[in-house]
Amino acid sequence: MKAVRFHEYGGIDVLRVEEVERPSPGPGQVLVEVRAAGIQPGEVMIREGARHDRWPATFPSGQGSDLAGVVVEVGPQVRGVAVGDEVLGFTHDRASHAEFVVVDDVNVVFRPEGLSWDVAGALYVAGTTAYATVFAVDPGPGDTVVVSGAAGGVGSLAVQLARRRGATVIGLASERNHAWLTDRGAVPVEYGEDTAERIRQAAGGKVDAFIDTFGDGYVELAVELGVRPERINTIRDWQTAAKVGARTYGEGSAASAVVLGELARFAARGELEVPIARTYPLEQVRDAFRELERGHTHGKIVLRP
Repeated sequence: MKAVRFHEYGGIDVLRVEEVERPSPGPGQVLVEVRAAGIQPGEVMIREGARHDRWPATFPSGQGSDLAGVVVEVGPQVRGVAVGDEVLGFTHDRASHAEFVVVDDVNVVFRPEGLSWDVAGALYVAGTTAYATVFAVDPGPGDTVVVSGAAGGVGSLAVQLARRRGATVIGLASERNHAWLTDRGAVPVEYGEDTAERIRQAAGGKVDAFIDTFGDGYVELAVELGVRPERINTIRDWQTAAKVGARTYGEGSAASAVVLGELARFAARGELEVPIARTYPLEQVRDAFRELERGHTHGKIVLRP
């Protein structure tokens, strides 16, 4: 089968699509023929070695957590999943950017009717991360919540999940994404110089919570706006969070098939939109990451093996 590999830390040019042996499922595992697999900013940091202390790679390394596809083989002791089932799920083995992937049976859920392959394959990391960030700051009716990177893969979902809980949401995004945020019930605000003042004007009073999906000084901005540290959550700036006492709930805090299944049902019913920025064939994985690393993508980028 074909799979993405890199043999050393580095830039996009270290990514290769190689022929590797097709894996076989062991006890409690299934083999999924992948139809769609999302890519993540975290994978860039791993590939570059920027997170070696936290997430070291062993070489040759694969990539990918998100996946959706069809079960083509089951191992012994598998329960509730059969050959031919259409599923979405996740792997912690950096392996979903491939034509086939072995997955634990407890890490897949059935693909709901009406959920596209692209959305199914892009939902796990962004969806569970957004779910965790909203849970961390606990918004409700009467609260005003700011989301940085509000048009990105995680931010666009956090905006919608916070709105589901009745909060007023201020979304920081470039002007070209303001109409999308307005249509989802959020108040769009341009980021950049004088962001704090624009947020204060949009809030018309105090800001109760802050979800940072971007880093780059937003934790300090939240403190400047008077948000209590326990209601600030960042998925990028762990160092500043530790300094001020903010939270760092991310994908690992909600990494379960139960949460993924709930999000998939929301999306299938049209209650949660998962924007798909663009899809690429597996062979164009370098182009996919080149677009991701520009940092202005609205929604998710998906590989189609």
